Amino acid sequence: MRQIVLASKNIGKIAEFERLLTQYAADIKVLGLAEFPNMPEVAEVGTTLSENALLKAKAISSFTKLPALADDSGIFIDALNGDPGIYSARWSGYEGVDAKKRDLLNISKVLDQLKDVAVDKRGAQFKTVVAFYKPNSDGSNLEKEEYGVLAGQIITKPQGSSGFGYDPIFMPNNFTQTLAELSPAAKDEISHRGIALRAIAPFLRDHL
Repeated sequence: MRQIVLASKNIGKIAEFERLLTQYAADIKVLGLAEFPNMPEVAEVGTTLSENALLKAKAISSFTKLPALADDSGIFIDALNGDPGIYSARWSGYEGVDAKKRDLLNISKVLDQLKDVAVDKRGAQFKTVVAFYKPNSDGSNLEKEEYGVLAGQIITKPQGSSGFGYDPIFMPNNFTQTLAELSPAAKDEISHRGIALRAIAPFLRDHL
């Protein structure tokens, strides 16, 4: 079976990628970073989603000697001038390793920042860039990236227990449920990450 390393230890994100990818290439095994415990932390020093995604993909591929797929995602809130954007995962300043605690703190900060913003002024977009990196035997490399965006709004309090990150406070346009209230399959159909991965999946199928 062909293998690809996903640059993440987030169990939810790995499961999401694997569900999406198997629709197009069932013979590809998705490995997470938990299977490479000695992998050094990759500093996300890029100034865009694209830069950070490719930086992570290159670093993971170099360490594991396998093709790598990385994404960098963020929530861009209109009333906050596009913040938290590329800083979404670390918006609250939490430096621990408890992902659930980090998510709760990030959500709490965003809701506090928007407490005086009218409902019709709380527009937001989830954006992601998925980057693929594969070293070739001749010393060259193969790179590819795809982009996905999902528009919606930030609601006033969390709803739902599925998903991760800002899902409980993000309601997609034309929906009455947050991403955290949707089933995994329903989320995959509309999510920014799903859009990007469906775009890159045929390329992975043909170039791994």
